[in-house]
Amino acid sequence: MIGQRGGPTLIQSVQRALRLLEIVGERDGRASAKEIARAAGLPLATTYHLLRTLAHEGYLQRLDDGSYVIGHRFDVVRDHGSAARAVANARPALEWLRDELGSAVYLARWVDGEVVVVEIVDSARAPRIDLWVGIHDAAHATALGKCILGQLPVAEREDYLARHPLHDLTPRTVVDRTRLRDRLPAPDGLAVDDEEYAVGVHCLAAPLPAGTGPGSLGFVTPTAERGSERVRRTLGTAAARVARALVLS
Repeated sequence: MIGQRGGPTLIQSVQRALRLLEIVGERDGRASAKEIARAAGLPLATTYHLLRTLAHEGYLQRLDDGSYVIGHRFDVVRDHGSAARAVANARPALEWLRDELGSAVYLARWVDGEVVVVEIVDSARAPRIDLWVGIHDAAHATALGKCILGQLPVAEREDYLARHPLHDLTPRTVVDRTRLRDRLPAPDGLAVDDEEYAVGVHCLAAPLPAGTGPGSLGFVTPTAERGSERVRRTLGTAAARVARALVLS
């Protein structure tokens, strides 16, 4: 911590993280870890820790070449402040679902032509997997994404698929567009991910009821024990509660 007599107590790690974001922005929105560390005057190891945290939360995105760009989370914060408040109002329903199922819970919505995870509710007893707020390049491999794609008009869905390559994330990922289209759920149906996003991880997602725009609510578990009638009914109840909170906001 950094403090001055009579002044506020400041958190150095927060200051450093904000400075890293500024550095990436100053370099046309893209910079390598070494460039960022040098500009910030920080050890490379410290910089990596901060960058990983920022990427995990969606404020930065790490590219295949190792460089970092501004993450999609900023779009959510900047352009959808009212949506963020609505999500905050829906959080009690998300927390209820987490506690009922004992699993991290994810809320995704269709935002400006992208499938975006807008909220994750986890805990020490129900930790999240490697899926972060703002991710929008793996809709074909996640139950959340497939649930939303199934709700879209054909033209919007085809536009999305034309703009996003179907990355082969696991041996079970569907990368053929025709097969993917055939496996998308009906607009009011549940979507399943059986180790398509990550090996050993299964997910079930339900659509949000009409009136909120395309969206999905899902949970992730390391096992396939998530198809019982109780689980599906609980997920549907939570989706209705979340939708009500979003509409009332």
